[in-house]
Amino acid sequence: MLAIPAIDLMGGKAVRLREGDPRQATIYADDPCAALREFLGAGARRVHIVDLDGAFAGRPVQTDLVRQLVAVAHESGAEVEVGGGLRDTAAVLAMLDTGADYVVVGTLAVRDPDAVSLLCRQYPGRIIVAIDARDGLVALAGWQEPTTVPALALAKTAAIWGAAALLHTDIARDGLQCGPAVDATVSLQRAVPSVLVIASGGVGSLADLDALRAADVRAVVLGRALYEGSFTLEEALARC
Repeated sequence: MLAIPAIDLMGGKAVRLREGDPRQATIYADDPCAALREFLGAGARRVHIVDLDGAFAGRPVQTDLVRQLVAVAHESGAEVEVGGGLRDTAAVLAMLDTGADYVVVGTLAVRDPDAVSLLCRQYPGRIIVAIDARDGLVALAGWQEPTTVPALALAKTAAIWGAAALLHTDIARDGLQCGPAVDATVSLQRAVPSVLVIASGGVGSLADLDALRAADVRAVVLGRALYEGSFTLEEALARC
């Protein structure tokens, strides 16, 4: 199982939110590049970066900082996936231009599926579709806008497009360390066996990683648990 540490950017700092709420932000690092170097030094092979300012503004905001982070990661041979505020094709292309290995689109996949289908064909292996769900239904616009789109339906559609991976976040668990949505993630993976499904949200202990691995989940994003010292990235990598 691939363990992917997360760096969420807000105001130029590395933060974590609770359930995606910008009013519940905790600053963990004034220098995101320093935080990234710690993860790389611990052995991270891929890093997950989110432009939270962009997610709430509806357009990329932290592009220059993302470019710096991508350069630092690539110096160590690590891959980078980036999301947040990529609501049109131009924004996706701008993020690809930073050198990011993968870009993550969520809102765009629902609002303009033809555009994302085309991007998947034009940039094979580089477009990750985010499935941000609450009670099994997709939420958009930085998780602030509910929809009636079932997570499972979006997963199946993204697989047809040729998405590089699916990033499944259980919004109600994100940032709470209350345990990951193992069953929901496994259901998505079984529905699209040829596409990597990345679990995100709720991991708070090494036992949570054991549960994901035992269920054959193949990748997981780690956030608050690392920043608050619930376990180290080295411990997570050894467990995965």
